Amino acid sequence: MQRTFVDQLHRTVTINYPPKRVVSIVPSQTELLFDLGLDDEVVGITKFCIHPIEKFATRTKVGGTKKLGIDQIRQLQPDLIIGNKEENTQQEIELLMEEFPVWMSDISNLEDAMATITQIGEIVDREPEAAYLNHLINAGFTDLQTLALSKGINQTVAYLIWKDPYMFAGRNTFIDDILRKIGLQNIITQNRYPEITSEELKTLNCQLVFLSSEPYPFKEKHLEEIRVLLPEAKVMLVDGEMFSWYGSRLVKAVNYLFHLQGELKP
Repeated sequence: MQRTFVDQLHRTVTINYPPKRVVSIVPSQTELLFDLGLDDEVVGITKFCIHPIEKFATRTKVGGTKKLGIDQIRQLQPDLIIGNKEENTQQEIELLMEEFPVWMSDISNLEDAMATITQIGEIVDREPEAAYLNHLINAGFTDLQTLALSKGINQTVAYLIWKDPYMFAGRNTFIDDILRKIGLQNIITQNRYPEITSEELKTLNCQLVFLSSEPYPFKEKHLEEIRVLLPEAKVMLVDGEMFSWYGSRLVKAVNYLFHLQGELKP
């Protein structure tokens, strides 16, 4: 039968329900589909959809999130494509929308992420599983916020996502919201992902600098470079998936962020 849903861009999407041939073009949402219990229904994923790895190895890859293999997607004849406003390119998404049902998420904070889990659960007929994931996420992040207050965590932080040029997670991003949820204040006041020079960075006087493992793969060798620039700051490598993947990875993120909070005691 056919059912109609409204995605997070306020578009009406009509699909054959439940969908039997799903292409997911966002890594965190791909992981969510498998954690909701789908398997053979997920016929196409991107080359970045690496979790769970055993599923990654057996699925057709349809390019990258911002450079999709449109012809590969056509060959799979999906009855549902699941994308994201920020991670996918508008031109490619609009092209796919002409031929297939495309459901889009638009996520800026934890609450948006939980709404996405609910809505994807509905569209793939896994509502109880989605509700359980959200129960775990809500309980976990409530505890993290309580811990931040009880431990007096209130440091300023700069979250670095790219090198040459330096780019940071700014306001109105999912990363910014997760930082706030664990008690930190994002010192970057610009929206989205601004470029900031070394000289500008020196003037920020931040207490913490997080070097993310993605999208730029910061490693140990990069720590000293930032420490020279900001000798007063504590510079740390962090797992980017735990700050920016907004699907079922959030369940795992709770434990990761709990341990991180333990390293941030004033």
